[in-house]
Amino acid sequence: MSSLKTTPMPTDSTLPVGIFDSGVGGLSVLSHIRAALPHEHLIYCADSGYAPYGDKTETQIIERSLAITAFLLGQGIKALVIACNTATAIAASTIRQTYPSLPIIGIEPGLKPAAAYSKTHIVGVMATHGTIASAKYIALQQRITAETDVLFIPQACIGLADQIEKGELTSIATAQMITRYVTPLITQGADFLVLGCTHYPFVIPLIEQTISSITDRDVFIIDTGEPVARQLVRILTNNGLNNSTESTGNITAFTTASARSLDNAFMRLLKQSVVVTPITT
Repeated sequence: MSSLKTTPMPTDSTLPVGIFDSGVGGLSVLSHIRAALPHEHLIYCADSGYAPYGDKTETQIIERSLAITAFLLGQGIKALVIACNTATAIAASTIRQTYPSLPIIGIEPGLKPAAAYSKTHIVGVMATHGTIASAKYIALQQRITAETDVLFIPQACIGLADQIEKGELTSIATAQMITRYVTPLITQGADFLVLGCTHYPFVIPLIEQTISSITDRDVFIIDTGEPVARQLVRILTNNGLNNSTESTGNITAFTTASARSLDNAFMRLLKQSVVVTPITT
């Protein structure tokens, strides 16, 4: 267990918000944060040199998450968004214990809203193996099932985050992979699909095409990026950390892999160019 850090509670509202993911998937969360908080300065860190987290051990994921958090703190962030389901499930509690004064927002699959609105009482969950196998996810699923009687069908989408990381959002290989993962969820009666990986919102069009090829009934997709943005708004407001400037905030980015790849991802996924700096950490 990492030792307790004495990082003080941030008080400067003009400081940036740090966001990290194992790769480019967290850009889906960043886009929601940008829409909700256009005046905030944002720092995005992609740990692409060690992606994907979904096939790493818990020890490796915790070590990488702590290393990236330490780096972002060195950049002077006022709050941290863990824009990675696997890192949240496995490392968030350790990060919170290590930095108890830092406002931290994690992300978890949207099982609760899916359960609340499902008419078939069957919900499919698309996620990495690491997320589905985590104690945090299992406890969440068991608790909501006990409360609602909804059956959750977890589907480990092995290789899908890699395809998205490579920019293959519409390729035949990606479409075939999605068909393989989505079909059993729909045929078993799921009327909600929860996206339990921040990479997956970027292939929602392919997921929707697959659903339409299987059934004509309504199947809804839940992306949890927007609730994360709302939670960040609440935390910044409650702590008096909202940036009161009227100018648009800056976005800067760092990566443990290729700066060009992350810059291309910003352009391809968000239609935005940012300054990307490669780092070693």
